[in-house]
Amino acid sequence: MTSADLLLVVTVVIALGFDFTNGFHDTANAVATSISTRALGPRTAVAMSAAFNLLGALIAIEVLHTDVANTIGGLVSPKHGVSLGMIIAALVGAIIWNLVTWRLGLPSSSSHALIGALIGMGVVAYGIEAVKWGSVVPVVIALLVSPLVGLVLAYLFTILTLDIFWKAQPSPMNRRFRLAQIASGAFVSFSHGANDAQKTMGVITLALVSAGVLSAGGKTFPSPPLWVVLLAATAIGFGTYAGGWRIIRTLGMKVIRLEPVDGFCAQTMAAVVIQGATQLALPVSTTHVVSGAVMGAGATRRLGAVRWGVARNILVAWALTIPATALMAAACALLVGAL
Repeated sequence: MTSADLLLVVTVVIALGFDFTNGFHDTANAVATSISTRALGPRTAVAMSAAFNLLGALIAIEVLHTDVANTIGGLVSPKHGVSLGMIIAALVGAIIWNLVTWRLGLPSSSSHALIGALIGMGVVAYGIEAVKWGSVVPVVIALLVSPLVGLVLAYLFTILTLDIFWKAQPSPMNRRFRLAQIASGAFVSFSHGANDAQKTMGVITLALVSAGVLSAGGKTFPSPPLWVVLLAATAIGFGTYAGGWRIIRTLGMKVIRLEPVDGFCAQTMAAVVIQGATQLALPVSTTHVVSGAVMGAGATRRLGAVRWGVARNILVAWALTIPATALMAAACALLVGAL
C-alpha cells in the first residue's frame, strides 16, 4: 500500500468517524420525545432509531436517488481539486464541534458543523473563489429556515389534531398516541438517515475524486459508489445505537414536558420537513428541525410551557455552529498546510 492509498484510507475512516458522531449526536432527534412521553423504553427507542436510520440511508441513494451527497461533495471545488489532507482538516473541525456540544448536552447540528467546516477549509486552503457560493447560499438558507418551518407546521398540526380529538378521554387518547409515536419516531429516524448519512457519502466521494479513484468529469459530481453508501449507512446506524443520552435529556425533558399527542405531531411534521428537503437535495439539520417542531407543538398549550432559557441555548448553538466550525476547520487547514 502506497502512502497515497494509506492517506485515502485514513480519510475514509475519519469520515466514518464523523458519521458515527453524527449518529450518536442526533439520536435525540428521533427518540427524545418517544422516551419522554413513555411511548418507548430508552433502549428500544434507540435500537429502532438505529435500524430506521440505516434503512433511510440505503433507500435514499439506491431507490430514491436523492442528491444531498452530490450537493455536499460539490460545495468546495478548486481548479486542481481538494487534497485529502484538507478534507481531513474539515472533518476534524466538524468532529470537534460535535464532541464539544455533545459533552455540553446541546442539540447542535452535525449538518451545520460539516458545512461550516467545508467552507472554512475551502476559504483558507484554496481561496474564496474555490467555494461554490451558488450552492452554499441555498444550503445555508435551508439550514436556517427549516427549523422555523418545523415550528410553524408542528404548531398548526397540533392545533388541528387537538381540535379533532377534543372530545376524547385523556387516558385512551394518550395510549393511542403513544402507539402512533412509534410510527412517527420511525419516520423521523428514516428521514434522518436519508438526509444526514448522505453528507458523509458526499465527503467520502470527494475524497475518492481527490485520490483519482473516481472521475468528476464535466460539471456533474459523481454519485457515491455502493460500498460508500453501505459504510456510511452502517456507521450512522451504529452511532445512533450508541445513543446521545445527554442530548436526549435536553431535548426530551428540559425544553418542554410533552404529552403523547404533542410528541406525535412534532415528530411527524419534523419528518415531513426533512423529507421535503431531501427531495430538493438540500442538507438540513434534523436536530434543529425537531427542536423547532417540539417548541411549536409545546407552545400550543401555552407559551410559558416552553422553557425558553433552554431553547435560547439551543438557538445560540444553532447560530454559532457554522462560524465556529469554519474557524476550527480553518485552523486545522493551516496546521495541515504547515506540515
